[in-house]
Amino acid sequence: MTTTLKTLADYGPRQFGDRIGFSEWQFERALRLELIPAADQHGRWSAAVFNDVIARLDAVRAAVGTVPDVGAGRAEEYLAERFTGLTVHPGTAAELARRNHLPRCGEYKGYPLYCGLTLERFTDRRKVARASAAGRTYTRDDAAAALGLRTADFDHLLRAGLLTHSETTVSTWYKGVTVRLYRQADLDRVLRTPRIDFDAVRATPKGHQSPLAKLPTRAG
Repeated sequence: MTTTLKTLADYGPRQFGDRIGFSEWQFERALRLELIPAADQHGRWSAAVFNDVIARLDAVRAAVGTVPDVGAGRAEEYLAERFTGLTVHPGTAAELARRNHLPRCGEYKGYPLYCGLTLERFTDRRKVARASAAGRTYTRDDAAAALGLRTADFDHLLRAGLLTHSETTVSTWYKGVTVRLYRQADLDRVLRTPRIDFDAVRATPKGHQSPLAKLPTRAG
């Protein structure tokens, strides 16, 4: 459905977006996708350009979509709602991005934003399931527990450079404290290394030196 509006001589970005009923993010996405051309009159849009957009507004609106670019948490919430019954772990959005399935579109307060248009059109449940399994993230203590290790054993893996964090977040309990997060796929990779007998590590009694203490410290 097209809308008839009184035409002005020219339009600034706020006037243009308001008069076609677009929020700021919709207008910016339309520009990024070149659904609305660049301003043609010294940072403003001519009436001719505006009228051209009005004539194809339904198509522009459909191409822009309804989901804004969002952070990881909201992206994962959206995917969980979209794919009913599928567990979408924290870290899934970042993993989808690593696999080139979910583009990053800028950042907010240092954290990446993920493409809402891609989320809205995502249909491959298996890709989400695989990304959820591989990209699931853990804090240090939870990562050690997932490996069946003591935290001291886990720290030896870090010291030796066999593991490193995949991303960081800010603690919700202690404001300003940066927390390192470890990825499931990296934990699985470490478990496959032939250098370590993890059964022996787990069997080491409390108070005895861990076999991992003999690992050489990574240089640098």
